[in-house]
Amino acid sequence: MAQVLVNFRMDDEDKKGMEEVCKELGMSMSTAFNIFAKKLRREKRIPFDVSIDPFYSETNISHLEKVTSEIDSGIATLAEHELIEE
Repeated sequence: MAQVLVNFRMDDEDKKGMEEVCKELGMSMSTAFNIFAKKLRREKRIPFDVSIDPFYSETNISHLEKVTSEIDSGIATLAEHELIEE
């Protein structure tokens, strides 16, 4: 099977983190990407769950901005409380 070179851009911190994990697993990044590509091709899907973190939903961001605004303007105040240990 002929091999080809594939280039793409990646965040530097993500690359460093991936290199560390691959090293711990005893494989190269190239091997990890090949595993991903083979699994994607075989299963015809992304081989892991891809979802949006609900924390970043429009509704939640709007709520957080409102609460922050209320705190900044003095409408709402923060209060200390005891931690509840279970």
